[in-house]
Amino acid sequence: MNLLAIISGIILFVAVLADTFETMILPRTVTRGFRLTRLFYMLVGRANRFLLKLEHSPALREAQLNAYAPLSLLCLIVFWAGMLILSFALVQWGLKVPLHGEMLRRDMGTYLYLSGVTFLTLGFGDVTALNGIGRLLAVTEAGVGFGFLAIVISYLPVLYQSFSRRETTICMLDARAGSPPTCAELLRRYSERENMPELVELLKEYERWSAELLESFLSYPILAFYRSQHDQQSWLSALTAILDTCAIGRLEFANAPAWQKAMKWQAYLTFAMARHAIIDLALILYIEPQDPPTDRLDDEQWERLTLSLQYAGVPLADTGVKTRSQLADMRKQYEPYIHSLAQALFLELPPWIMKEATADNWQTSAWETEGHLK
Repeated sequence: MNLLAIISGIILFVAVLADTFETMILPRTVTRGFRLTRLFYMLVGRANRFLLKLEHSPALREAQLNAYAPLSLLCLIVFWAGMLILSFALVQWGLKVPLHGEMLRRDMGTYLYLSGVTFLTLGFGDVTALNGIGRLLAVTEAGVGFGFLAIVISYLPVLYQSFSRRETTICMLDARAGSPPTCAELLRRYSERENMPELVELLKEYERWSAELLESFLSYPILAFYRSQHDQQSWLSALTAILDTCAIGRLEFANAPAWQKAMKWQAYLTFAMARHAIIDLALILYIEPQDPPTDRLDDEQWERLTLSLQYAGVPLADTGVKTRSQLADMRKQYEPYIHSLAQALFLELPPWIMKEATADNWQTSAWETEGHLK
């Protein structure tokens, strides 16, 4: 009997089972201790970043980033299954379970084979346990294999449903805020059509979307790595554009328009929920907030933004130092987080205002020239 192998197998089994249960079934808190999944993604993430440095083709680089999340999830499932198989093999080998079979070598390799066949319920029957303990372990492992398969089958559809709901709301922002979405374009389009009260309703919808984003990322952190299917579009760029819009919406507009009071209140609510989402996600992914190296809203962009609002018919009441200071205080509450998330997830943040007009995603396709539908 090898006591060390038995103890190691039991510890490994409990650790993997607890990790699988917490990842796929248990509603989780934001803060959590060290887990096998975190170790797995630390190693896989480093390998992915190393390969990205070697890849110089933008198309292949983007393809690698798109494949990373689903491929790493499949590898995680295989990793869990392999660790469970290894844990049972260690216990059987440590107990020296007698085996039946032709030309058997009772070494670790044979016990791994028996464990793998049992876990995957292949039922070859060429190697079987002879005593009661071995048969009990085999039945237990077969049950764990069935349960593991059932959990995986139920987990993936729920994961992709959450992804689909996330993308649906992001796509709705395309015609409203441009591609990529920007605060200036969102305000301009609603103002030029004299539809600012509807913008309040949009912020209300994105308050709910931010809450759903928070809950889905808490339950399925891997969703943060799933990239959108359209160019110049991502959950982070959409969230950034909404946060920027909320920051502007909380300022004072000239002439005290009728919708300003409702706008300021809804902008506050949406800002709070969206900021909550990015902070908790940074905690889940162990991403420390860092100040961006360059100012997203420098003097030149601020001037262009205020002029854009003025031409659109929604000028700010004041564009001086006081307003910029107020806006800077709000930006400090979320920009370090979105910058760090963008760096870690290889996503681009949208500017406050585009340097030049660009076609929306819905206006272009592989079959048409850019701007054909204008």
